[in-house]
Amino acid sequence: MEQIGTFGASRYTVRDLQLFRDEYDASVAATLAACAVVRVGRGRRIEDGVRARLYIVLAGQLEVASDTHAGDDGGTIRILPGESVGEQAVLDDAVNLAAITALEDSDLLVIEPDLVSDLIDRSNVLARNLLRLLSFRIRAANALLRRRQKLGEFYRQLSLNDGLTGLYNRAWLNEMLPKLVARSRQEDSPLSLVMIDLDHFKRFNDTHGHLAGDAALEAAANVIRGALRPSDFAVRYGGEEMMAVLPDTSAQLAGVVAERLCRRLRATIVFPDMRLPLPHMTGSFGVASLAPGADEGALVAAADAALYRAKEAGRDRVCL
Repeated sequence: MEQIGTFGASRYTVRDLQLFRDEYDASVAATLAACAVVRVGRGRRIEDGVRARLYIVLAGQLEVASDTHAGDDGGTIRILPGESVGEQAVLDDAVNLAAITALEDSDLLVIEPDLVSDLIDRSNVLARNLLRLLSFRIRAANALLRRRQKLGEFYRQLSLNDGLTGLYNRAWLNEMLPKLVARSRQEDSPLSLVMIDLDHFKRFNDTHGHLAGDAALEAAANVIRGALRPSDFAVRYGGEEMMAVLPDTSAQLAGVVAERLCRRLRATIVFPDMRLPLPHMTGSFGVASLAPGADEGALVAAADAALYRAKEAGRDRVCL
């Protein structure tokens, strides 16, 4: 930064400064007259290494990275002529931590922190305008935080869903199944799993290609999702294996659900135009319910063992 003069010797007046808008006290203008005016070249950063200062843009514009500021341009805000930066840092008596960069050659009025405090004591107009500005900055920062939280939750939900089928994925299961087990124990309510494996899926994939295999997986996912209650959860466990998580469901009732899924899957036509010789598909189903003292790992292992028995027994069936 290069000092090019003082405010009193410049062509600017107090009325050009938003923080002093509606200020008619001549002593305030006289006090500001001795303040330095500096020039910052385009692309140069403003760095306060010891104490924060209040900067008011007289000409040009600054860009401030979001630390205490918030804006629509990727977390930055632009400071235009008449606007100020560094208010919070001055009030906190701390250095400016946010990155402040001149977007073009800019002339800045520099007000030292001790003088800011003195002016606040003397000028009700400055105090009121400063409070109004800080209130706006806080609202803007909160709005940006809410947008980021919503965006973060959106991406988090994406990370918990399988991209192909739209079902929950293994990450969701690892996070939620322990919670469902804990709730089942706390409420002394049953919890059951139905493990599903599409029969001969590898052969189907090898014969008809991965695009046809993807269509089969999507069709199976739609069957499972459409047959469950709103309180149940459909999961793609991995590959051609899927799972239905059934809270408040006994083993007997889970068996009924699995039989219904088995019938619906058998009746599902993957390719309505019959262009492929194997338009139908079947699945093997293993059912298990949470046993006393068992954890989520034991529950999954029990359902998997039941699934293995269904496959050994000839597939296209349910085993408990």
